[in-house]
Amino acid sequence: MNAVNRLFRVTDDIRGHKYDQQRMHIASAVEYYVEEYGVSEAEAYQELTKMTETAWKDLNQELILSPTGPPMHVLERVLNCICIVEVIYKNIHGYTHAEIEFKDHIHLLLIDPINI
Repeated sequence: MNAVNRLFRVTDDIRGHKYDQQRMHIASAVEYYVEEYGVSEAEAYQELTKMTETAWKDLNQELILSPTGPPMHVLERVLNCICIVEVIYKNIHGYTHAEIEFKDHIHLLLIDPINI
């Protein structure tokens, strides 16, 4: 699933770009996009965000319209992983800064869950 790879990679690069630059970390999709197309970082963020939106559409199309693809229980696991990526990287690079935002999600999920 190419859409899954795009979602993981581009979402991670968008949210972690500033932090990775401070650490002199590896180049990100943002840097490559800026260099390749000669645009500002803000424009690169916009275009890469559009790429993630397109990847979501592609993934949903694969899930809905692929009767000969993998079994639905496998596809559900993939979709759940992608949803976790959305939670982790929604506002910040949650994997790197787990103590800021992701800690609350874990607490609500495991310590103080909602009774249904």
